Amino acid sequence: MTVATLSIIVLAALLAATLIPGFDLGLGALAAAFILGLAAGVPANDVTGFFPADFFVLIVGVTALFAVAQRNGTLDWLLDLLLRLAGGRLVLISLVPFAIGAVLTAAGTLPAAATAIVSPIALGFAARYRTSPLIAAVLGVTGIISGLLSPLAVYGVTARELSTKLGIGLPGSGPVAFLAGGLLAGLVVCAGLLVVGLWSGGIPRGRVAVSATAHPAGPGATVQDPGPGTAAPEPAGTASPEPEPEPEPASGGGGTRTATVAAPPAPATPQTRPGARGFTLLCMLAVVALSVGFDMNVGYLGLTAALVLQLVFRLPVDAIVSRIPWNVVLLIGGLLTYVGLMQHLGAFKQISDLLTIEGSPLLSLLVLCYIAGVTSFAASSIAVFATVMPLLPPLVAAGVSPVGGVLALALASVLVDINPLGITGGLILGAAEPSVRPRLFRQLLTYGLVSIVVAPLLAWLAFAWW
Repeated sequence: MTVATLSIIVLAALLAATLIPGFDLGLGALAAAFILGLAAGVPANDVTGFFPADFFVLIVGVTALFAVAQRNGTLDWLLDLLLRLAGGRLVLISLVPFAIGAVLTAAGTLPAAATAIVSPIALGFAARYRTSPLIAAVLGVTGIISGLLSPLAVYGVTARELSTKLGIGLPGSGPVAFLAGGLLAGLVVCAGLLVVGLWSGGIPRGRVAVSATAHPAGPGATVQDPGPGTAAPEPAGTASPEPEPEPEPASGGGGTRTATVAAPPAPATPQTRPGARGFTLLCMLAVVALSVGFDMNVGYLGLTAALVLQLVFRLPVDAIVSRIPWNVVLLIGGLLTYVGLMQHLGAFKQISDLLTIEGSPLLSLLVLCYIAGVTSFAASSIAVFATVMPLLPPLVAAGVSPVGGVLALALASVLVDINPLGITGGLILGAAEPSVRPRLFRQLLTYGLVSIVVAPLLAWLAFAWW
């Protein structure tokens, strides 16, 4: 047995060990990387080099900024503003992160930066209005995926440049087809999530009363309930990861019913100083503008903005540092360190070789889609896409559509990104309420594993013929 094969077995064992109460996957992954490195003759310093320092800066910087925004009430104010724009309709509220993510990435924002911006909004809505954290997170990331293939986005640019470099003859309509394909895939996933969410109660039906106060639901506020079997949302401070049955209606009879919502508890934050929210919002907008318009590191920008706000408003440092999800940093940092060692040992190449079969050009494209999907599950999807693309020209020469082949490979790479073993999952977990993180981790892992099986096949079926 090779060390690469052993690393795959150990990864499976680590994931299975999460079923053991008290087992910390981040610590286990770091220890496994050290021991496996010894067995493979990889020095400890080289193993440490696989630790994702960029991820550390990203998640710490962004969560520090949003910790300040949450402490002084700015985040609640933003959520209330979006609520009013949606007219209080819970379905539209659930779609806000999707729309924001699509616009950000279509305008050229890097996926990690867009996820860092969208995740706190999506999970903030989930906590306040009792929507499913999983559905909220997946909707936000799906929006990001929808815009990834625009002519300005990193995937769209990479797809065009690689196609030109590899001699894949794209038609003049190629960029528009890429954008349309990504948007179509995102809308289909979004529609499926809405159907599942409304059917299961993960997205409550109805509307919350909109007011001009800091919290949309005050004493005597009402929630419009269109019929039996729907769940009524609750105000901030009473969030739960699971939807619960609706409260007893205040009035009987048919038609639209109303349910009384209890007043939210007093915020556990100090009195907001005058101008704090405006200045915090200005700092947040500056972070977005600089990261989107000037391609600056959003993690360092977040750290700088959080430091400025802390000094200006004399916030206690502990109140900010304690809100950074260090357990998530350890979890994802440990996993990515181990995955980096696996890549160094050639484990993912071995997985790709196992999936390689002889067949027709279309079946060969399907194999490439699965290679991209399996490898992207625990690696950089853009790196995987760039690695697999050189295998496409012979298939195009054999009759595969150039636009369809590129689209299928790109979407097979990114649709498996919604899992807890990468930066996307780490940002989602960091933005979630601490009480829901263990369950959300398991849900994201399940979603990711299912997507490995389903996403490459669907991408191939939908786009191979384009």
